[in-house]
Amino acid sequence: MDDDLSTALVTHTGLMLHVRTVKPEDEPLLADFFRHVTPEDLRFRFLGGVREVSHERLLAMTQVDHVTAEHFLAFAGGSDAIVAAAMVAFDPSMTKAEVAISVRADDRHKGVGWEMLRHAAHYAQSRGVSTLESLESRENHEVIELEREQGFVAVPYPDDPTLILIRKDLRSA
Repeated sequence: MDDDLSTALVTHTGLMLHVRTVKPEDEPLLADFFRHVTPEDLRFRFLGGVREVSHERLLAMTQVDHVTAEHFLAFAGGSDAIVAAAMVAFDPSMTKAEVAISVRADDRHKGVGWEMLRHAAHYAQSRGVSTLESLESRENHEVIELEREQGFVAVPYPDDPTLILIRKDLRSA
């Protein structure tokens, strides 16, 4: 594996994933990945209305400050094509973090999102985070259910009735 944060995961369908942190040279791989992510897929919320991810945004996603955020990429079957990406961003107190996950359209319903969420939660917990959150569209029932199955609780988002805040207390996990 490439570093201490690299790991191998196996989904419930038997798909083998190699998960590692992002590298600056991953920009072309991420550009290709986002060309294969549809609006119905798990999405980074800040990309929700974007048709194409800009070069500047891709650079920001590959050059993360590993103290305040981490960006994980998942590859399947020895391929160099990204099948999923997960970002964990910490608030200034470092006790709360937000997770955002995207799964390539061709790899949905294979357990990839489940494993990436579980991996991101374990990582956040290892960093001392007590609360992990995700902001979702109220219409994204599939993702909300996946998060609930992993112990997240849905609460109304106070500033926008179209959104729902999904929260998990990692201290009791």
